[in-house]
Amino acid sequence: MLVILCFVYVLNFLDRQLLSILAKPIQDELGVTDGQLGLISGLYFALFYCLISIPVGWLADRTNRARVLAFACGLWSAATVACGLSANYAQLVAARMTVGVGEAGGVPPSYAIISDYFPPGRRGTALGLFNLGPPIGQALGVAFGAAIAAAYSWRMAFIVLGAIGVVTAFVVLFGVREPERGRLDRVAGTAPLPSSGQAAFWPTVRMFFSTPSLVLVALASAATQIITYGSGNFTTLFLMREKGMTLPDVSLWYALVVLVGMGGGIFASGRVIDRYARKSRTAYALVPALSLSLAVAPYLAFVWAPSWPLALVFLLGPTFLNYFYLSCAVTLVQEEVAPNQRVLSGALLLLVMNLVGMGVGPTVVGAVSDAFRDSHPTGSLQVAFYALAPMYLVAVGLFLLLARVLAKEQARS
Repeated sequence: MLVILCFVYVLNFLDRQLLSILAKPIQDELGVTDGQLGLISGLYFALFYCLISIPVGWLADRTNRARVLAFACGLWSAATVACGLSANYAQLVAARMTVGVGEAGGVPPSYAIISDYFPPGRRGTALGLFNLGPPIGQALGVAFGAAIAAAYSWRMAFIVLGAIGVVTAFVVLFGVREPERGRLDRVAGTAPLPSSGQAAFWPTVRMFFSTPSLVLVALASAATQIITYGSGNFTTLFLMREKGMTLPDVSLWYALVVLVGMGGGIFASGRVIDRYARKSRTAYALVPALSLSLAVAPYLAFVWAPSWPLALVFLLGPTFLNYFYLSCAVTLVQEEVAPNQRVLSGALLLLVMNLVGMGVGPTVVGAVSDAFRDSHPTGSLQVAFYALAPMYLVAVGLFLLLARVLAKEQARS
């Protein structure tokens, strides 16, 4: 089950990142500017992805979560194929919005299904393994997407990878069994939490946004995602246009950096949080605060580096450290809420994280790059990447504030 769900997440992130991976050939053929690229991979995508995730989360909490996931996988994969058939920017926007609608039903149901397969104390590791989907997806997207584009065309990359997702949707439909809600949870180590009954929509929303720890973890993660989505959606273009990489170089070396760095960081964070959160709940906040603090120097060195080999060496640092927040945030939310509120609460977490992070990050980077294109014709993206650096301070500050709130809650209990 975990392998299947992780593979679906791989496809989810792979399809989502193809646009940024193949940005240069798309720009060359369709005449798309950095600002337009930032909008289509940022704000436009985030609006549909985030707003649809709320009703999808409500539906999944009340119905069969595995079937919702299978339908979503089929929809976003078919829309990915449509991206490869787009003849102009408007058609590409429409196809990408549909990808966002489909992907809204991908992650929240998976979080809840995993939480009903693995008990507290093992969920951090399980969710950490599941969250290997983004690094594996991005690495495979870089490797296979760039390789297919170099050998054939960027359109063929969308079509082939989208078709794989359509087949996978049927695997999910027939291969993932819906678990009983809340069967592994305990209150004070004794009786199971109530798993019967359907959570009401607005009471769950009010509960989420009236709980300081849930709001703060969502805001801190959102600030982090401004960095990860803002830089990640333009890294391939930055490496090719301003550092001198080619598509074959990208398909090998950048793919390895993503797989080793991002994958290692997400896996390590799950193990770390399972170990230290048992001693103190503040670990959910202090672990990402520390990792983000350590990521600042290598991030600035990556942006500065005069050649792509040196840039990739420095990029390993932030690629490893930037993603410790993810397993921490997801595990905290899944363990804080009732079993029949998990999908909607996960969707609310993603709403805040992605509407801010995905919506603002790429949009701002693209706009800043366009604004400095005349004055810095060979380094406008470098200026835009430097402009992201202060967000590290904001994210660390929010995680430290979350640590104080968790410490007070723990002291009261």
